[in-house]
Amino acid sequence: MLAELTRRLLSTAVVVLGVVVLVFLLIHLIPGDPVDVMLGEAATAADREALRHQLGLDRPLTAQLGDYLGGLARGDLGQSLQQRRPIVELLAERIPATLELALAALAFTLVLALPLGLLAAVRRNSGWDRGAMAFSLLGVSIPNFWLGPLLILLFAVGLGWLPVSGRDAPGALILPALTLGLSLAAVLSRMVRSSVLEVLGEDFIRSAYARGLSTRQVLTRHALPNALLPVITVLGLQLGTLLAGAVITEVVFGWPGLGSLTIEAIQGRDYPLVQACVLLISLSYVLVNMLTDLLYAGIDPRIRLGAD
Repeated sequence: MLAELTRRLLSTAVVVLGVVVLVFLLIHLIPGDPVDVMLGEAATAADREALRHQLGLDRPLTAQLGDYLGGLARGDLGQSLQQRRPIVELLAERIPATLELALAALAFTLVLALPLGLLAAVRRNSGWDRGAMAFSLLGVSIPNFWLGPLLILLFAVGLGWLPVSGRDAPGALILPALTLGLSLAAVLSRMVRSSVLEVLGEDFIRSAYARGLSTRQVLTRHALPNALLPVITVLGLQLGTLLAGAVITEVVFGWPGLGSLTIEAIQGRDYPLVQACVLLISLSYVLVNMLTDLLYAGIDPRIRLGAD
């Protein structure tokens, strides 16, 4: 177990290092100069060169990369070029909002997807089943950048029930959580249906019915627990995408989280801040998937980490 955990941590470190280097090179090679953004068009050439030297942007790219990796090894993410503040402080201010949104979207997903997928499996080929699968197809097909404004027009502008944007107003979390969680609920409900249908055909399910258990007891005690493994696989993969999807959703709803900070940093060519945001998002994705793998052994005793 310890050897397998060590191997996974090492592979995670290699993946994160590759992401860091790739993002660093892409950001520095794309057109645009943070000096131009900071000083504006009226600045003289001398002022531009002085600021570029002050920020260290006139140094060779390999030297800048070496300094950045050295800072990461010391736990130093650097300073924002635009706000002139430590990046750790900026991330600490925005992470709670993103976590709040991600957890709310996850709760909405589980509340909707589990009973919907279970109902579709129990009543296969019925109207409930066709309706659940239609919802799944619709949820997967609608992108967040279209669904978000649609919900705003309906519930905020048209009905006036919920705020348009921001985080402080009562009910401000509802619309962005629905927007972010709908596609995940659509994918998960289809997986729950497929997995439960497979389990319902097993011999132990027929044995449970033969012992006189009710349908609810068979589903909750036997079918659903044994169908959880592929569901958790999909959930673990999709959880990582919540942070990536939050970038679009946070911008649409003006949610002050990590996604909005990433867009602001890209627009301002704030190299260190963009790198830190992407590093945090990629690290979260990799860690969530690693933890999902480690959970398999606890959920299904037949699975052992490191087994061939």
